[in-house]
Order: sequence, then C-alpha cells, then structure tokens
Amino acid sequence: LNLPQFVQLLETFVGEDISLPTVKRLIAFIKEEYKQTEEEKMEQLEKVHHMSRLAQRKLILEALFEKWDNNASGFLDLEEVDAVLSTFKEGMEKEALRKAKQHLCSRYPQLSRVGKLSPRAFQTFLELVASEFTGDGDEAIDNLVEFLTASVERSHAEYLQSLTRRKWLRDIQQAAETSGASMEAVYKAVFKALSQDAEAHGDNKKISAYIALLEENQPSPERGHFLLRYVACTADDAPYVLNKILYRDMKGVSFAAVEEGKPIHVPRVQLHGNIHFWNYDHPVEERKGSLLVLPLHGACWRAFGILGVDTLRDQCEKTIFLTHEIRFYQGVSHAFSKAYHHICTLENVLQMTVTALDWLYPRAPSIHTVVTYLVEPGKDKTCDYALRKMITTDNRGQKEIHSSPVLLLRKENLLRDYLFKCVDSSEAIRTSVCGEHHIAVPLRDLSGQAFGIFDICVGRHQKLPPHEHKDLQKMLKTAQAACSEILKMSSEETEPTDVLEHTANLRHAGILFHQFMLQDVRKCV
Repeated sequence: LNLPQFVQLLETFVGEDISLPTVKRLIAFIKEEYKQTEEEKMEQLEKVHHMSRLAQRKLILEALFEKWDNNASGFLDLEEVDAVLSTFKEGMEKEALRKAKQHLCSRYPQLSRVGKLSPRAFQTFLELVASEFTGDGDEAIDNLVEFLTASVERSHAEYLQSLTRRKWLRDIQQAAETSGASMEAVYKAVFKALSQDAEAHGDNKKISAYIALLEENQPSPERGHFLLRYVACTADDAPYVLNKILYRDMKGVSFAAVEEGKPIHVPRVQLHGNIHFWNYDHPVEERKGSLLVLPLHGACWRAFGILGVDTLRDQCEKTIFLTHEIRFYQGVSHAFSKAYHHICTLENVLQMTVTALDWLYPRAPSIHTVVTYLVEPGKDKTCDYALRKMITTDNRGQKEIHSSPVLLLRKENLLRDYLFKCVDSSEAIRTSVCGEHHIAVPLRDLSGQAFGIFDICVGRHQKLPPHEHKDLQKMLKTAQAACSEILKMSSEETEPTDVLEHTANLRHAGILFHQFMLQDVRKCV
C-alpha cells in the first residue's frame, strides 16, 4: 500500500460518522500491534534502494541519450553507437558487444530494418552490453556511461539549441495530454515548433507545413489501394491544401517517403519534375524552393502518413534545409506520432466506455448519472493533475459528450475531493455529497495508476438493489479488462492490426467490451 491507499483503507474501515477519539484509539492500536521483523525491514530497505538505483540509472541514461541526440531527432543511429562502443577498453569487449547487439535485435526485430535506437532501446542496449561483462553490473553501466559521455562534445550554442528544441517537442506532447482527446491543439503545437525553429535556427526561413494520413482508398480504388488525405496545414496554405487527397498515380514524392520509411529532401523543386503543387495561384516560374517529406511512423516503424515542409513561399536564395534542421524535423514527426497515437488510444477508451454505459443502463435503472473523467497533467506547478469531464450519461441513457473544456482542479472543487482521492489511491471510493451517494471508480492504466474515473451517482439510495449492484460490478470489471487490452495494443512493442484504419479501431474498441463480456459468460457456463 502507498500512503494514499493506506489512508483510504482506514477511512473506509472507520466510516464517515466516526468520532475523533475513536480514530485516535485505532491509530494507537495499529502502532502497538503492527510489528516488522528485522528480515522484513531489511527486505523493504533493499527494495527501496533497488528502485532508487533503477530510477537514477534511467535519468542518467536519458541525459546521455539527449547529449548524443544533439538535434532532438528522437533516435540514435545503432551503427554509430556500435562503432563508438567497439573502441571501449581499446576494443577488448567486442565479443560482449556482438552478443548484446544480437540480443537487442531479437528483442526489437525492427532494428535490423531501420537501425534506429529509441531512448528505451538505447537503455536496453547498454544494459545488455553491461550484462555481458564480468563483474558488477552497476559498475559496468557507470563505466559505459562515462565513456560514451566523454566521446561526445558540444558547444554551448549547440547545447542551448538542443534545449530549446526539446522544449518545443515537449509542448507537442503536452498538447496531446491536455487536449481532451482533440487533435487540433496537437496540430497547432507541431506547426508552431516548425515555424519557431525555422525562424530561430533555420536562417529565418518562411515555411509551409502539412500533415497527410494514409487511408484506404474507397473513393477511387482503381487509383491505388491507399490515399493520403491532408488533415492539417499552416494557416496560409489551408485554402489550397486542407482536405485535399493525393492518389498514388498523381505527381509527388510522398508515397515514396512512406514506402521507403525515410525522409526525402528535394533541394530545388523546380528541377525535380515529379512534385505536385497544390497552390496553382503561383505562376510556374515562381514555384521555387525546397521540399522535405518525412514519414510518420507508428508502432514497429510502420508508416501511417507524412509530415511535409517546404519553402515555396520564401523568395530568398538560401531555402535549402540543412542536416540539423532535417534531424529536428524528424524529431517533430516522432513527437507528433506519439501524440497522435496517444489521442487515438483515448478515443478508443472513450468509445469502449460509451458501449459499456449503453450496456449498463437498461440493467441498473437506480443509477441516476455516470460522469466519465480523464486524468490530465497539470499545466502549472500549483497542481499536479486535473480532471477533464468527457461524458455525462443520465438514467435514460442519454449521453452528453463534453467537447468544450470542463476541467476540475482540486483546490476549486472541495465537494468533489473524493474524485481526487480516487485518483491518488487508484481505488474505488464511496461517499455522500449533499445527500446524494456517489461511487468513484478508477479506470487504471497498465501500471495500475488511475487515468480515468467513473463518478456513479445513485441518488438517495445508499445501496443499489443486489442484481443492479452485480451488473455494475460486471460492467466495471469488463470495462477495465477492455481498457487494458486497448492500452496494450497501443504500446510500442505491440504490432498494430492496421494503423490505417482508425475508424475500424474505434469500432473494434466498442466491440471489445462485448467480447470480454462474452468471455466472462463462457467461463461461468
């Protein structure tokens, strides 16, 4: 039990109307009766020490990754890291390095194809290398970190540039985590990062940017199995680009970037001959500049769209993208991919929740309302998280989807403090507010932390009828199982069924609840 869970356990045990002297007697009793053997104490201390060591190592390796990833691209080149490590101890550990690399590629099969190390894969690689050394593993990791840190040199200007770029990438992730499952804030953060970098680190280039996602080509299947639909772009380009469709048989390098899985840079578009121009208001002689198309990668490096950046609006001569810019734009595409899949996951969870509530209401008419919240990180240092109201369902099954922001902060919602206690403890809580009884139930992520809440109001009834209570428990258990499955499917290690079919995934998320319900019925038969 952590501290919030322990407090919640005792509050549940003593009830709401207990007197202070009784609480004090209970605390004195627990202090007197709780015994811890020396072995248990040492085991607990060792566990705390081990967790602290792992957390410290994680921070050190993340800092090392960032030092190597100077342009904030989000990945390192495996061969480059391998080449430097091969000189460790004057090349005496090459056999250990070879074995570690073999184990790494078996754990991350896509590495043999793309050769890119994510922060997690980089940490795993160094841990595998250290495990092949003789002697103390922690000391081996420390020696490797010291060696790799010394092998990279950065100027102060490069350090500041990297710091600024990482801040812009964090803004993209924060937009995803605080947008209430809306993509608009993410698109704005992406284009802001690109334009700010072009101004600050790209010789004040004037850029256009756009995002296109792969879809199954249902309108004109004879023109290719897939199409690219432009879902977002910089404001000036909206009349020409937004909602446009690029088919495979049209001019352009976007499909090549998707298939090759690598950025395609066209330094001078006027000399290329295979560029599709959306803005026909520009005379042919003015269609000059550079174009960069980056594939958007999902789980296991499968492409699901493109991020395009060009300088066709810039009339200056120096409009070619430099290597450090291309690397950073790759970091932006990586940050967007993470943000996009985070929001897709939230949408799937909400779709599953709607299905679960539709199942519950005919079976539990005594429930007055259910309000579904998502847990979001706080936007400032005064609060660590907030609750965003997403769905309200009444006792007739009527649902209101809250598209406009409805955020609850702990300091502003004292009567709803039970919701925040539910998040703190990741445990269900029963309470009474203004004469109405509530049951707050967490929806947990894969680590067991609450990332959503059902606030179930049963009105003046202290208890639901037994059959309704049983169905409520069944719904909550099934919803949690379906939610865990959705989160597993969205994790980096899991190969997606089809990254192109977001609408199909939404349908699947709804069906998933009924699949788990059916499995539970089969177990009972």
